[in-house]
Amino acid sequence: MREIKRIGVFTSGGDAPGMNAALRAVVRSACHRKVLVSGIYRGYEGMIDGEISDLSPRDVGNIIHRGGTILKTARSARFMTAEGRKIAFEQLKQKHIDALVAIGGDGTFAGAQLLYQEHGLPVIGLPGTIDNDLYGTNYSIGFDTAINTAIDAVDKIRDTADAHNRLFLIEVMGRHSGFIALHTAIASGASAMIIPERELDFEWLVADLQGTIDRKKLFGLVIVAEGNPLGSAEDLARRLQDRIREYEVKVTVIGHIQRGGSPTAADRILASRLGHEAVEALLAGSCDCMAGLLSDTIALTPFGQAIGKRNLPDPELIELATILGL
Repeated sequence: MREIKRIGVFTSGGDAPGMNAALRAVVRSACHRKVLVSGIYRGYEGMIDGEISDLSPRDVGNIIHRGGTILKTARSARFMTAEGRKIAFEQLKQKHIDALVAIGGDGTFAGAQLLYQEHGLPVIGLPGTIDNDLYGTNYSIGFDTAINTAIDAVDKIRDTADAHNRLFLIEVMGRHSGFIALHTAIASGASAMIIPERELDFEWLVADLQGTIDRKKLFGLVIVAEGNPLGSAEDLARRLQDRIREYEVKVTVIGHIQRGGSPTAADRILASRLGHEAVEALLAGSCDCMAGLLSDTIALTPFGQAIGKRNLPDPELIELATILGL
């Protein structure tokens, strides 16, 4: 292993609350170990364009509470080519960057792995995604904030649903993952949930809601993951209104407010722990892996596993959500 004198850090893919806290931890932990840090702006796109600046502990002051990412983020079609990655590597060499910390999801890690494989640049990834679907960590940075945002919205919707005898279909984020919908359903006391990982059909949903009516419940809340197999909340509402006459069916799409906002204490602490560990792991010679939290212990998972596998919701939690929705 070559000596690491300067670490580059960047955020990529979708933003997640807590990315700034992770960035802060990387910078301050590196400086504590007398290692310089450079911030790379706009992810891989900024890496190719050489948008790189030095970061000091003061530069990351007063950001731990902020959502989004001060380094910005962007998708990069150019980085998906070998030529684009070579240009990015040359920019990093020009700035004397010896190793990288990549904060993002599986797309970010796939790019980081290619940089390591093609150019030998050591990289540690940090799981920054509200979807919580990365293998190798119980929780990803931003997930706790996202579900708390969703729960706050559902609590408000519950008030109007109760007042008007309505059935609300509440769509949350999760194109390929049902973690947000599952945790929101349990914590908000929803009648039902629809997630990508659960096999069910439309007739099951109708029967389940009819059972809710038979039990004399005056309103209903159904949490819908956007990537579920039955369709969008709008599509489901139109079909349900023809079958469920006792309720007026309404739709709320919570949308991108789940990605923003001040991170919760849990996300700030998780991001801080992982950011510190990323620096320590690089200095200890680790690379080509993701730092995650497993049973409250920091663990390193090779990119090949973190990218190739998915974190799946606990079947016991899915069953619990069904039982408690009675």
